[in-house]
Amino acid sequence: MCSSFKSQLMLGQHALGDGTGVPARTISTPDVVKAALYFASATFNASTTAYSATGEVGNSGTYAAGGSTITMATPPSTDGTAGIFTPSASIVHTSFTAASFDCVLFYNSSQSNKAISVHTFGTTSIVAGTFTLTMPAHAAATALIAIT
Repeated sequence: MCSSFKSQLMLGQHALGDGTGVPARTISTPDVVKAALYFASATFNASTTAYSATGEVGNSGTYAAGGSTITMATPPSTDGTAGIFTPSASIVHTSFTAASFDCVLFYNSSQSNKAISVHTFGTTSIVAGTFTLTMPAHAAATALIAIT
């Protein structure tokens, strides 16, 4: 597969079918992607298909149900032969309190809350503090999403 096709696919530049049953898309307006946090007891993995409030961390400080809108100033691109995507800013919640959470779901709230990716981290508990998810470097070996 051509490397350029991989990033173009993530940008919605290709529709390899007649579009039957698929809503018309315009790439001039990017979709809204959100990041929702979940308790360690929640079950999210590669088979997750959509956002769910079940098991989500509750409203606290700057975190609200449904999660945060992520900053996408850096568009999908290629690095070598990989198509890559990484949000361009860390996700930060202040005055935040939650116990035993360990997962973030990135999902497309513009497209019926469809799941994009699930990422786990060590079980975390915070009391009236700041929680930061630092985004990795936008490169093939470290990107949040890489199609190789």
